[in-house]
Amino acid sequence: MKKITIILIALISIQISAQTTISGTILNNKNEPIVGANIYLEGTYDGSTSMEDGTFAFQTSETGTQTLVVSFLSYETFTMVGDISFMKDVTIKLKEDVSTLDAVVLSAGTFSAGDNSKVNALKPLDVVTTASALGDFVGALQTLPGTTTVAEDGRLFVRGGDANETQIFIDGIRVFTPYSPTTNNAPTRGRYSPFLFDGITFSTGGYSAEFGQALSSVLLLNTIDEPDQEKTDIGIMSVGATLGNTQKWEKSSLSVNASYINLAPYNAIFKNRNDWIKPFETASGEAVYRKKTNSGLFKLYGAFDATNFELTQEDINRPEGAYFKLNNNNFYLNGSYQGVLNDTWSVFGGLSYTRAKNNLIFIESDINDTENSLHTKLKFKNRISNRLKLYFGAEYFATDFKESYEDETIDKVSYGFNNNIAAAFAEADIFISKQLAFKAGLRGEYSELFKDFTLAPRVSLAYKTTSKSQVSLAYGNFYQNPSSNILKFNQDLKAENTSHYIFNYQYNADRKIFRAEAYYKAYENLVKYDTEFTNFDTNFTNNGSGFARGIDFFWRDSKSIKNFDYWASYSYLDTKRDYKNYLTKAQPNFANTHNLSLVGKYWVDKWRSQVGFSYAYASGRTFTNPNQTGFLNDKTKAFNSLSLNWAYLISPQKILYASVNNVLGFKNINGYQYANTPNANGNFNRRALQPATDQFFFVGFFWTISEDKKSNQLDNL
Repeated sequence: MKKITIILIALISIQISAQTTISGTILNNKNEPIVGANIYLEGTYDGSTSMEDGTFAFQTSETGTQTLVVSFLSYETFTMVGDISFMKDVTIKLKEDVSTLDAVVLSAGTFSAGDNSKVNALKPLDVVTTASALGDFVGALQTLPGTTTVAEDGRLFVRGGDANETQIFIDGIRVFTPYSPTTNNAPTRGRYSPFLFDGITFSTGGYSAEFGQALSSVLLLNTIDEPDQEKTDIGIMSVGATLGNTQKWEKSSLSVNASYINLAPYNAIFKNRNDWIKPFETASGEAVYRKKTNSGLFKLYGAFDATNFELTQEDINRPEGAYFKLNNNNFYLNGSYQGVLNDTWSVFGGLSYTRAKNNLIFIESDINDTENSLHTKLKFKNRISNRLKLYFGAEYFATDFKESYEDETIDKVSYGFNNNIAAAFAEADIFISKQLAFKAGLRGEYSELFKDFTLAPRVSLAYKTTSKSQVSLAYGNFYQNPSSNILKFNQDLKAENTSHYIFNYQYNADRKIFRAEAYYKAYENLVKYDTEFTNFDTNFTNNGSGFARGIDFFWRDSKSIKNFDYWASYSYLDTKRDYKNYLTKAQPNFANTHNLSLVGKYWVDKWRSQVGFSYAYASGRTFTNPNQTGFLNDKTKAFNSLSLNWAYLISPQKILYASVNNVLGFKNINGYQYANTPNANGNFNRRALQPATDQFFFVGFFWTISEDKKSNQLDNL
């Protein structure tokens, strides 16, 4: 027994003597001790936690080369590989994890709405519950700073840029014809139903090198990755009807939506200033199919719409009025795949095809055009670490545009162009710390039409000043080929371009956000021409130029008042241009110096209702008064509009919705049309260009049939 005891004591002594002590200190990047960090040898149970002074120590019987791991919340995990004999009195500095929610965000010039966005100025629900928007995502975005109120147009005019300078993408792929057709002095709408999208990014400037052919702005729409359940949506409206259905399987899903709009019943009740022969009518359908694979997601999105109308509009130079008839068919197909290649590499590929056909008769002119457009993109992402991410890819745009024209004096003539552009881009996100981050990129484009290559650098910086605020800077060069109205008559030109300079301050607290952003844009190589309307006899040059500068403010608060959510935006814009057929550099007639928007939404429990309002103010826009000297020498009166809406929950899945635009009946004027010749007194008579109706009333009933018996279409109103 004595011998056994001696042997056991000897073995224990040997074991103790064979153990090694691992020790050190854990600090942050400010050399402050980190308390409670977890320290251990990988693959063993040997480890410890750091004390109040950051020190740690533990013993192990492991020998040779081992991996020491140190982890702590909000810091990057640290690993040390080496012989444990050297793991004594080590000093380890942990780096802050730049992927945490309180890290800096590269956000200059960008408004985001989506569940995956760290900072949301808007929510997906806001896009379709704003009183003045009438369910149109473009209308909702016009309540944000940086946009200009052009009531008779309806498209996005951003920071001194005209509507052609803003491009729209679905799942990263270009939409070539995003707006529904309309007549003169009547606002258009976005073609696509908002209920298929769950993420929106609206960049008013300084955007990523991934996107090109947009001088002012890009709007990125992302379709839903995965519906939560099967459901059917039914809508009966004062202007038509909608029907939608979603089917879901284990690894795939399909959502379809159809709508029919006919304004004939509405026009019979509410008279307007147009003499309609055949009121506006459109039938549309869209579908998105999603398929999960082992390593990614495939989406296929398709949309089709057919629109027609016929009317006679007042014209001061034609006592009988101006006849206008349009038939439009538009088809859009978008396919994309996003997947993971390995732990650090991912890939995105996509393709879109657009076919748009217009048959237009205007007075005695018969114009027919067809556009076939293609966009394909391949992009790779390499996540080297939380602090460095690389993006690079290539894309190709192809447009085949053909048009024919004839009237009483001109036999049918055909013309058109092919506008093909190849592009490549590379970009890096560099996070120095949770407080400081950079984005730097370069985009190159080659235009087959112009035989010209352009190179566009872009860079942005963001610095977190406090736990709730940050400042950002952005610079970028942007190129865009001229529009089809120019290229169909002349292809001996080059791309227009602009440079953006942006400074942004952002404060983001609990359910409150404030943004202030100053910017300057310099335009070069804008297209000029010497006739009232472009034609084959027009002389074109790239001698145009211009600038736009201003400051935008945005404030949103959904916390201070219970059940009340509101935001306010204000924009100041100073801009001048010398382009198109301008006689001199002047403020363009689509630009407002001051734009103010107020939006509020209040939930009333007793009424089971959401009530909302939207107010818009815009200072007057320029026009040329031939009774005075000068060019663009006069301004319209200011624009005002107050809109109200009310959504009443009849039951959890049935909603009665009503809205009225311009409830106070402001007599807004979009501009003036002058007579071609002076009257007996030597003055030119004029008529005011007013909206077709001063107000618009909408009533709808919306019913959802779903598995949970709770979902409704409040998201879509």
